[in-house]
Amino acid sequence: MKNISVSTFINILFTLVLSLLITALFLFISWDKERQKSDEIARYKLISNALLSTAQLNPTEEELKRFYINSHVKPVAINANRLLILSKGKVIFEGESVYGRMQIFAIGDNHYIYLQRYGSNLMLKDIKSKTVRLKITILVAILIAILFLFLYIAIMRKLAPLKKLNRQIAEFAKGDMDIKITHKSSDEIGQIGQSFEDAMHYIKTLLESKNLFMRNMMHELKTPITKGRIAIEMVEDGSSKQMLINAFERMNELINELAHVERIATQRFQPKLTEVSIETIMQETLSMLLCDKNRLIIETQNAKLVTDIKLLSLALKNLIDNGLKYGGEDKVKIVFDTNTIKVISTGKSLEYPLSYYLEPFTQEEKRQSGFGLGLYIVNNIAQRLGYTLHYYYKNSSNVFELNLKN
Repeated sequence: MKNISVSTFINILFTLVLSLLITALFLFISWDKERQKSDEIARYKLISNALLSTAQLNPTEEELKRFYINSHVKPVAINANRLLILSKGKVIFEGESVYGRMQIFAIGDNHYIYLQRYGSNLMLKDIKSKTVRLKITILVAILIAILFLFLYIAIMRKLAPLKKLNRQIAEFAKGDMDIKITHKSSDEIGQIGQSFEDAMHYIKTLLESKNLFMRNMMHELKTPITKGRIAIEMVEDGSSKQMLINAFERMNELINELAHVERIATQRFQPKLTEVSIETIMQETLSMLLCDKNRLIIETQNAKLVTDIKLLSLALKNLIDNGLKYGGEDKVKIVFDTNTIKVISTGKSLEYPLSYYLEPFTQEEKRQSGFGLGLYIVNNIAQRLGYTLHYYYKNSSNVFELNLKN
């Protein structure tokens, strides 16, 4: 029950209660029929005893007529109808007393009282309505059903703003920062909406501040790095000059990596999907790499992919960089097919699970190059493109595999 939605829980609850009400209604109708039958027999006995006991008093026609009206019965004429009732009717009750003999016949929904006393007989038809109690029961059931339906609609309408708020939260989570909370009320749902709107405003402010800080920081760092790099060129050649050049290049590379992270991690960022050949993707990747192309072994197929060429090339560039930096040999193998791209390099297996290295600035130990952003960028790109990144160790080689199937 923990994992079902509130609306589903209410639907189940109302369905259960409605089933119980319908079952109770049928049981009540069945019980009421038995009780009505018992009451009818008791009523017929009273009528029979009253007529049989007063027969010797020779009541007048007016008195009998008044009795019939008050008892809701009427006499049946001595003709073929009475004979038909006696022959075809079903006896549902019969009895005898000191006053005479009584039989109750039923034909369809009609009941007849047949009285016999000292050779004389009398047949009466019951004209009292038998459906009044059933109609009242059905009317009460309809009223309960209407009230039940009204309560269900009222509860679901009360929950409707919560569903809308949930959709708005989901849209905000997908990157739509312009969501407006339209439900305004003083109830709990309205308070949740107001709290979420305040949280949205706070998050948007933080994101704007972060983006502004990142852009300003990268801009401010670019200028002194460029000036320092130019100034170094005026220094005489030597080991110190090369160390400074390497330091400035690493800082410049870090800024570029941070720019990629900031761009890809933006919620509003959407990839530009086009159909490109694997060969074109590889050419774009090689143009980003600052290494000897002879160190790469490329196995491709003549196929095309629907992807963002810049993002996929950037992901491959980072995977190949990792293989070149941390591999045990100078060569890295890239294998393309229609469903996967594998980057294979020899070396020791990763010490920790892949998830450990998908966090930014994560490395096993202090290394001579790299910032621990490569796999973080690759994983973010894979998620944006609907791919999955896998890692396994096989034949003394580290294999990073991009599964291109969505």
